[in-house]
Amino acid sequence: MQVILLERVAKLGQMGDLVNVKPGYARNYLLPQGKALRASDENIKSFENRKAELEAQNLETRKEAQAIAAKLDDESYVVIRQASDGGALYGSVSPRDVAELLADAGVTIDKRQIVIKTPIKTLGLHKALINLHPEVDVEIGLNVARSPEEAEVQASGKSIQEVAAEEEAAAEFEIAELFDDIGSAGVDDDDDPRNQGDSADPRDA
Repeated sequence: MQVILLERVAKLGQMGDLVNVKPGYARNYLLPQGKALRASDENIKSFENRKAELEAQNLETRKEAQAIAAKLDDESYVVIRQASDGGALYGSVSPRDVAELLADAGVTIDKRQIVIKTPIKTLGLHKALINLHPEVDVEIGLNVARSPEEAEVQASGKSIQEVAAEEEAAAEFEIAELFDDIGSAGVDDDDDPRNQGDSADPRDA
């Protein structure tokens, strides 16, 4: 099916381009979303008459999107989730979760604008892409942790697993030192002349 694009569509074309697409893609996405029109003579003529208006609208919405992008750029948001000791989440972080998180921060984004390329199923630092406008994308950070304290640790560059390993190593070191101290105390007791009461006094000979 041939359509005329009313805005830029990634990997497809720019506003005003005539492109051939699969009928299902046109009917289920491009046409109902208002991103394109069937490329009939009537629609092409209508587009030409509205082109200046559409370009002005696109410029305005792009400016608005760029303002939001500037606000979100390089921002990181903490996502508190339950997880196993190994760091696996009981569930995953979805676009809906991210949309709610941003709404709490005062930014209204439709979940359909949020792209999570790799499913978020573990604790740690992750990324999400926000499609604010056909020509404006911004990436945000997601700090997924079991508590605000763990989120601070991860933000510093350490993983929860690394911290757990360090704590375990420290505990083992303390136990080893404790046993060394006990062993040293035993040796000292054996060397103390006062503990050799069974030795014969030379004067008794």
